[in-house]
Amino acid sequence: MSGHSKWHNIQKTKGAADAKRSAVFTKIAKEIIVAVKQGGSGDPANNSRLATVVAKAKAANMPNDNIKRTIDKALGANNTDNYESVTYEGYGPCGVAVIVEALTDNRQRTAPEVRHYFDKFGGNLGAQGCVSWSFDRKGVIVIDNEDEELDEDTVMMDALEAGAEDMQSEGTVFEVTTDPESFAEVHKALEAKGYTFVSAEVEMVPQNYITLTSEEDVKMMEKLLSYLEDNDDVQNVWHNWQQD
Repeated sequence: MSGHSKWHNIQKTKGAADAKRSAVFTKIAKEIIVAVKQGGSGDPANNSRLATVVAKAKAANMPNDNIKRTIDKALGANNTDNYESVTYEGYGPCGVAVIVEALTDNRQRTAPEVRHYFDKFGGNLGAQGCVSWSFDRKGVIVIDNEDEELDEDTVMMDALEAGAEDMQSEGTVFEVTTDPESFAEVHKALEAKGYTFVSAEVEMVPQNYITLTSEEDVKMMEKLLSYLEDNDDVQNVWHNWQQD
């Protein structure tokens, strides 16, 4: 079945992501706090946004105790965390489209930092909507098949029966795409089937990709992504660079 190739873009950086597991957990905890506060409930069954973040947390191997503590913290009367969701859009080298999603308690700090990264590494920050029109918001569930024990037809049948829109094989993983609204339900159904996930979250999926041929452009793009992802306020970075 047709679709995009998100796994192709993340597999080369998975090792680096694993090495930054603590930072990843911190960012997910921030998302949990926002989801609880905005959804008004600490129960994923009654808070769809929280259910989505919990699915992401579990796929990232965040311990259940950490998840529960974070939810309890968000529900606490003394919790004063107040994060604002902000999205920045711009271009990397050679016009690579980049979307930066942030949760910040200080726009005056975050915006200049993000702009600086774009300017420093061969890109430029654009106006709201300048690149998001070329992305689709989709639930993306990457199922681990490293042992190659899963049958593709069975996975496809399970995914479609769970309500997924699409499924494709990408090397040692199966990539399932869903409508954002049904993401949590599909994830829960596949989890009940016993599947193990490499990642699971609602993403901005590019409609097309750009390949960088210059070694210098590749280096600049890698640095831009690295600096953005290392920023404490930045939650997600989506782009349409097709990494070879």
